[in-house]
Amino acid sequence: MHRYLLHNGAILDAGSSLTLSPGQVGLMNGWGVFSTVRVHEGVLFAWPRHWARMARDARVMRVPFPWTAAQMEAELLKLVQANAAPNATLRVMAVRNRGGMFEGPNLTRDTDLIAFTTDLREWGAAARLGVAPNARHAASPFAGTKVLSWAQNLCYYEQAHDDGFDEVVLLNERGEVSECTSANLFAVQGSRVLTPPLSSGCLPGVTRQLLLEEIRVPGLEVREQVLTLAAFEAADEVFMTSTTRDLLPVASIEGLHIRSEGQARARLQDAFRQYLANYVARAAPVI
Repeated sequence: MHRYLLHNGAILDAGSSLTLSPGQVGLMNGWGVFSTVRVHEGVLFAWPRHWARMARDARVMRVPFPWTAAQMEAELLKLVQANAAPNATLRVMAVRNRGGMFEGPNLTRDTDLIAFTTDLREWGAAARLGVAPNARHAASPFAGTKVLSWAQNLCYYEQAHDDGFDEVVLLNERGEVSECTSANLFAVQGSRVLTPPLSSGCLPGVTRQLLLEEIRVPGLEVREQVLTLAAFEAADEVFMTSTTRDLLPVASIEGLHIRSEGQARARLQDAFRQYLANYVARAAPVI
């Protein structure tokens, strides 16, 4: 984590500033929403999509969310400047302050806006995945929301590392593949590049959305489809996507024989990098 954080419009030293209160219901109960954003050459990549997802999740989770996309972007770019972090990972959170029997007595805001940045992470050449059954409840009205209550995902992720894996495939109550703890999954079958639908309980990741809606590669069809583990074992190649990983190959999945054949992922990765470069070129970097 870098030196400075953003707290309700103020840039504060992360190591010495008291900014949070035990009476904030969002902190005590994980009541809030967040997004992880890629900062590239001083630009918040795909920011309108991140904001739209946060706004949608805030409505579902009953978190007051008074900021427009432009207002929040301006606040976040102040943090990027303060940390001199033109290429970084940024975490932004909207934390609900009021509600419940233990609400603090001196809260003046319905929601706190908090953000911080950190260095980009190296994920390696490919990922090894474990498998966790019944780890997503697809029928839940809160499925697919990116909420501050992230402890279950962290437990799955930590257990995966204890077991010698990098991440874990989360299955829903129907035994379908949903996602990983912080990434979406894709299986390549010939010219078809398939990813579980939102009805699987997965998060609508921004990189996933871009592959489905905007990035086009001749001869490849990217679409949603209900997938089981058998579909991944039958695939020509498997990869995972996230804001911090781009399109990362999957080398293995627990109990399955995973192949790495074809060039679909590599072609999509090249197209994604070009999309990123074009996006940044159209924007106005702050650094």
